Amino acid sequence: MSFKTLDDIGDVTGKAVLVREDLNVPMADGRVTDDTRLRATVATLTELADKGAKVLVLAHFGRPKGQPSEEFSLKKLADPLAHVLGRPVSYIDWEGDKAAVAALAPGSIAVLENTRFFGGEEKNDPAVIERFASLGDFYVNDAFSAAHRAHASTEGLARVLPAFAGRAMEAELKALEKALGAPERPVAAVVGGAKVSTKLDVLKHLVSKVDHLIIGGGMANTFLAARGVDVGKSLCEHDLKATAEEILDNADKAGCTVHLPYDVVVSKEFAANPPSLRTCNVHEVAADEMILDVGPQAVEALGDVLKTCRTLVWNGPMGAFEMEPFDAATVALARTAAALSKEGSLISVAGGGDTVAALNHAGVAGDFSYISTAGGAFLEWMEGKELPGVAALG
Repeated sequence: MSFKTLDDIGDVTGKAVLVREDLNVPMADGRVTDDTRLRATVATLTELADKGAKVLVLAHFGRPKGQPSEEFSLKKLADPLAHVLGRPVSYIDWEGDKAAVAALAPGSIAVLENTRFFGGEEKNDPAVIERFASLGDFYVNDAFSAAHRAHASTEGLARVLPAFAGRAMEAELKALEKALGAPERPVAAVVGGAKVSTKLDVLKHLVSKVDHLIIGGGMANTFLAARGVDVGKSLCEHDLKATAEEILDNADKAGCTVHLPYDVVVSKEFAANPPSLRTCNVHEVAADEMILDVGPQAVEALGDVLKTCRTLVWNGPMGAFEMEPFDAATVALARTAAALSKEGSLISVAGGGDTVAALNHAGVAGDFSYISTAGGAFLEWMEGKELPGVAALG
């Protein structure tokens, strides 16, 4: 899709620019415990401030349900954001906001109060859109992670003010276009996680888009069961076997090769390094055993598949990676993908909370071509859905 970026915004000296960012960061004891989302704002906020704009940051924090409260105030994030940006950041309450904005000097950055203190924010209420728009001359959306929501601050503002994609949003959209929009082929997708039911739409969409679909995690057990494999006590959605069969049939028709594990790591208990741990063929899983990871032979073969591909999209771990030794398959395949990306033979795009955690655990997140920190928005993009916040920029 085509969209305007900060390259198209023109002269913003002394103009108020409303920038939608994602400041919904985890906090404990009043401190930010992960500043990834704050760091993602740096490029856009500093560029606009350096151009002389009055930069007004719009964001939500938590779920205040339309009621102002100290607990969900963005006031507490002004200082952490200032620390990341390396420059002052002021805070503006909704009371007296117009006078406060007028008093800002060109080049200033200010955080506006939580957008969700307005009940109409999540309803995309025209009155709330107008309230926000009255403060700014331009609108910049830099929060891909909130782009799947048609809210006043994510979609509505783009309809009433000149709208542009921020640098983080621009980078995300370009990476996603390379991954599934107009990718270099062959394309592989790794989809893992516990349950097929949470990623049905993703799987249905991907079989028509990719050349290789690698299924891992607990959801692989449902597909193995659909193919007649006895998976013992493994996590398995037996009621979805028919749906899994349908996905496999559609993959065949689309020319997409689905890769399921043929050797697996099993145990009678889900515990770190259990005494009952063993690796076996999928047809040798005992009735009292659970499949907890993909086996080494299958991982080696999957690594060979990636070596034939030019593009990779990854969402979800291959096994129960939170506990050793069931992290082995995820770590090994991630390291192969990272090495291929580093040498320039593979474009790799990964996203989703568990995925980012798994790649960090493997020590390779920095070597992937692009890592998306978006959860719901990344999944909906993988499902082929139109994201309202992105569509409004077109």
